[in-house]
Order: sequence, then C-alpha cells, then structure tokens
Amino acid sequence: MSAVAGADPVEGAPRAVPSSVTREEPIVEADIPLIFVIGAVMAFVVMLLPVVIVVLAGLNSGDYLTFPPQGLSLRWVIGFLTSQTLRTSYLLSLLIAFVVMLISTTLGTMAALFLTRVKFPGRSLLRAYFLAPLMLPGLVLGLSLYVFYVVTNVGLARTLPGMVIGHVLVTVPYVIGTVSAALYNFDVALEDAARSLGAGPLRAFRAITLPIISPGVMAGSIFAFIVSFGQFDISLFLSTPNITPLPIAIYNSLRYKFEPTAAAAGVFAIALVVLSMLLTSRLTSLARFAGIKFS
Repeated sequence: MSAVAGADPVEGAPRAVPSSVTREEPIVEADIPLIFVIGAVMAFVVMLLPVVIVVLAGLNSGDYLTFPPQGLSLRWVIGFLTSQTLRTSYLLSLLIAFVVMLISTTLGTMAALFLTRVKFPGRSLLRAYFLAPLMLPGLVLGLSLYVFYVVTNVGLARTLPGMVIGHVLVTVPYVIGTVSAALYNFDVALEDAARSLGAGPLRAFRAITLPIISPGVMAGSIFAFIVSFGQFDISLFLSTPNITPLPIAIYNSLRYKFEPTAAAAGVFAIALVVLSMLLTSRLTSLARFAGIKFS
C-alpha cells in the first residue's frame, strides 16, 4: 500500500487532527443585563466565602476553632503535619482517590463509548441509570450500599475494596458526562478511515479516537479524583477505626476536640483540589474543549 500524506507510519492510519473535528462557534457579543452580572458576582462570593473561612480558620493562632481568627499563625498547620491520625487519613484519601480515578476513568470511558455509538431501544433509560448516583442523596446511597454488603454477606462491609466500589459509583457519572461531550464532536469517519487502511479496532481507537477525546477523559478523571477525595457520605457508613479517610477524620476531630487542626487539614484538601483544577485546565485546555474563547 502506498504511503498517504499525514498517515501513521505504523499502520498507515491517518493521524488525528482535533481541530478538524471540533466545532468552532462564532463569538456573539451582547450586552449582559446588570442584574445578571450582580447575580454572577454574588454566586462567586458565595462559593468562595467558605474556602476563605476554612483557610483563615486553619491559620488561627487561638486554641479553638473560631472565626474571625484571633491571629494568623502556622501553629495548627504544623499540628496537622505532626498528627499521625490526620496525616495517615490524608494519605489514605489520596490512595483511594487515585484507585477510584483509574477505575472510574476506564469504566466511564467504556460506558460513554457504548451509549454514544450504539443505538438501541431504551438507551435513554440506561443513560439515566448510569447517572442515577448523582441524583440520589449521598446518605441514602451510602446506607443502601452498607445494607447491601451486610445482607448479601459478600465480605465488603467496612472494607477498603467496599469503600472503593462505593466511591466508583458516584464518580463514574462524571467521566461518562465529560467523555460523552467529547464524543459528540467526534467524526467517526476518521476512525473508519484508519480501519480501512488496516488498523485494528484497538489500534484505531488508540491512534485516532483517544487523542481527540483525551480532553474529556482527562477532565473526567480529575473530577473523579476530586469527588472521591472529598467523599463523606459513603465513607461515613463504610469507614472503620483502621480505614478512616480524611473527611471522616476531620469530622471526628471536630466532634471531640474542636481544634483548628481540622481546618488546617481542610487547607491541605483545598490546596489539592485547586491544584487538580489547575492541572485540568492546563492539560485539557477546557476553554478550547468547550468551544469558548476569551478576548
């Protein structure tokens, strides 16, 4: 077979060019009513205010968790770093979130491909079923999962694998949503062209489809990591004294001590979330992925 310009040297498949398959919507400038601007500013303040309160409370120099702080100090930040319980819980949450991210990214991507490409009766119902964990209250889902583990006697109640499964249930929908959005703009003809040039299904997916939908996959994986790291409801029912993620450790600390150490732990959790969001924006170019341009 003769070489084709822009073809992959291994299989002869054309290289994925994301710019050729993404939709560029024209920018329409319009006057935004003042009330919308005020509402947006108020929403931003409401979302940012709890973060500011937690950070300032974690830097409080007093003996108790109060706001406004009596003064600024790194006393309780150092206390968190030297606390064996909180430090262990922080590392455990990182481990759980990383494992959940890998599993959710794999399952969510596969489910998104199936729901997007395969047309069959009841597809909308199946999509709603996959997204159901987002609609159920977390406490209801956590209690139901715990009762299921106990009644079926599968040996997952209050175990690390059981907690991971619970976190996967609530994080997979995020991956399905972001990957489905990426597949919406995908031109299947590119993959068909690769298959016609001799590439197998797996090779065509890896060389053509995956590079194009990678922004959605990366965004979904980081969302899954963040949601799992801060998951409280399911962890509350499945945690044990030996398996205590950071949200549960902070809750226990506030119940018995009410020291700013818990807020200091929250500072580290917020820092991780902010870092993850910056990484998401950097790796996936969310503005371009969503078709949004800023002047």
